Amino acid sequence: MRIIEELKEYPPIYKIFQVFKDERYAVFLDSSLHNKLGKYSIIGLYPYMELVKGDTFTLNGKTCATSFEDYLREYLIQNRDINDTGLPIVSGAIGYFSYDYGIKKAGITSRHEKRSNIPDSILCFYDVFIIEDHRANTLYLIANGHREDSRIQIENLKEIINNTYSLEDQGEAISTKLQVETSFTKADYMKAIQKLINYITEGTIDVVNMTKQLKIISRKNPYDFYNKLRHINPSPFAGYFNYGDFQIISASPERFLQMQNNRVVTRPIKGTRKRGTTCEEDQLLKLELQNSEKDRKELLSIVNLLKDDLNKVCVPGTVEVTEAFSIEEYATLYHLVSNITGELRSDLTVMDLIEATFPGASITGAPRLRAMEIIDEVEIERRNIYTGSMGYITLDGTCDLNIIIRTAIHHKGLYQIGVGGGITSESDLEFEYEETLQKAKALLEALS
Repeated sequence: MRIIEELKEYPPIYKIFQVFKDERYAVFLDSSLHNKLGKYSIIGLYPYMELVKGDTFTLNGKTCATSFEDYLREYLIQNRDINDTGLPIVSGAIGYFSYDYGIKKAGITSRHEKRSNIPDSILCFYDVFIIEDHRANTLYLIANGHREDSRIQIENLKEIINNTYSLEDQGEAISTKLQVETSFTKADYMKAIQKLINYITEGTIDVVNMTKQLKIISRKNPYDFYNKLRHINPSPFAGYFNYGDFQIISASPERFLQMQNNRVVTRPIKGTRKRGTTCEEDQLLKLELQNSEKDRKELLSIVNLLKDDLNKVCVPGTVEVTEAFSIEEYATLYHLVSNITGELRSDLTVMDLIEATFPGASITGAPRLRAMEIIDEVEIERRNIYTGSMGYITLDGTCDLNIIIRTAIHHKGLYQIGVGGGITSESDLEFEYEETLQKAKALLEALS
């Protein structure tokens, strides 16, 4: 039996997660930027079911004959659990879908060798959730009782949380010179962009997302890195996922999909400017982005693709752009964003929504399939998790997923960071290269 307990006095949620960060499959969806998008932070603990999709699909470590998608869709239907609490999740899964998962679903065979054993997707159904409502300043403890009696779980959580008050912030007071290896030299990256521009001017594609990978050797512990990143670059869709062999450290500003009561929201980012060093320069850069024809054209192309995606699964006439060409402010960057909504058809599920829209249009391009084929041709290694999505799917049929950007993967002592941007026929080669440096800035600072 599920128990929910409400606390009005509690230590910061990141300090609470600090206690659990080494637990098997402990996850933290962290709205470290408390803007209009970042209302809740969520900790997931003690999974009772683990779905892992790699070369095969395993369920709690055992190979399963059913497909990952069919099992997940059936489980969500058969175990529907109405959530009338007002909280974002009381039962369900937290995890990720990688970009590599997306290209396989699209039927694209990558020309690049797979260099790690990181799964294409992991979704864990958690027994315990800790949720902070940042606006109400309230902490909720939720125990579903799958692995242990709910009351015992709640009492254990309260004891741990009470002991957390005395904890010091963890973090190594070290400074290290980073060893950074990039998948592209500057000259080669600019050549690749020119090749993409040629495809666009030939009419093969309208817009495409180009990325490169940074491999970094750093002495910093993954959670210390994350803790510093969340302070210097707070984001509404950030997170830290500990999967034992690897960790995901994300400061994503971008929402991919949210669905509540069949209302779907997607919020693509296209267009970036660095923050200025003075108030005057800052405002000039903001206005430059707001008025940039290149960036507006790029965003409009992605908005149109997302509208097409949603129209496949939404009630006719309900898909609309509710916000166009808005500016969002972050610690090191400005972003140009739009907001699209729709109402999912009653005969469809959250999995139908994800399959109709994944991977996110903002990190592929348009048309999506051809853009993804060209991405595989021009980029020189797999994206892996980068530009996939992470977040939650509930047993009530809702979801909230980000786009995995401003994100590092820690695996076998190495950090891998992806950076990139959208390319149109108006793209300036030097500017596009500079944009990748700006997008890596906060991550590299947190690693130093």
